[in-house]
Amino acid sequence: MNTMTRHGGATVTTPSDREILITRTFDAPAARVFDAWTTPEHVRQWWGSDDAPMVECDIDLRVGGAWRYVTRGTDGTEFAWHGTYREVERPGRLVSTEVFEGFPDAEAVNTATLTEDDGTTTLTVTVLHSSKENRDGHLNSGMEAGMQVVLDRLEDLVRS
Repeated sequence: MNTMTRHGGATVTTPSDREILITRTFDAPAARVFDAWTTPEHVRQWWGSDDAPMVECDIDLRVGGAWRYVTRGTDGTEFAWHGTYREVERPGRLVSTEVFEGFPDAEAVNTATLTEDDGTTTLTVTVLHSSKENRDGHLNSGMEAGMQVVLDRLEDLVRS
């Protein structure tokens, strides 16, 4: 399912009927990738799209802390996501819930791991949905194309 190969290009697979597995390698140390993934001033630089830039980025990075991202389309429509951190182990692991506010009953659990080898970091994100229907809805939302773009931006940020 890999749609782009700029930089490392992420791969997306479905290891079970409720999971999405995203894998991407970055030419940067794990601590730098973790900080870019979890610090509002950095997240604002790479998350969102040209058509719907981020207008809100709140991160309370601690177990039990919450996060919320909001983007705004050119027509003024806002899209929001939020969740709660379950595990925070800098720089190797981050587990949080995620809810797209347009589908509030479709909470997923995201487990991100960062594995560094000689200054190169592999990010794996497992998105565990509550049902196959929610997983398939996520896959069919266009998330992969947008994800490729934002992960390319993240790589540009962590390389600079």
